[in-house]
Amino acid sequence: MNGVVSIDLGDATIKADITMEAIESLGLEEGMESYAIIKATNVMFAAGSERIANISARNQLVGTIESVKEGAVNGHVRLALADGSHIMGSITNEAIENLGLKAGEPAVAIIKATDVIVGVE
Repeated sequence: MNGVVSIDLGDATIKADITMEAIESLGLEEGMESYAIIKATNVMFAAGSERIANISARNQLVGTIESVKEGAVNGHVRLALADGSHIMGSITNEAIENLGLKAGEPAVAIIKATDVIVGVE
């Protein structure tokens, strides 16, 4: 059995789908400090500032691309959110080019709630 944990970022919220056992073992309670860990390869991107309609992923974070660094096959896209936090994603160089992702441009980071790990201090 799972539960949904919402992590407030100020202007946005990250939702994590985790087991009730994990919620209990972490001692999660409403209002307590927590953080999200997301593997870079689990972050998808869409160009522009519009959220995608009719998609099953619960997390769509709108921001501005801070940097794009292409590697041999994959590249890293760093997205700055309005609250000052950042999301780093790893996608193929081909996807970077096809989407036209460039520093200074708006983009949406898309993350499934099942790909979010919740941590506490």
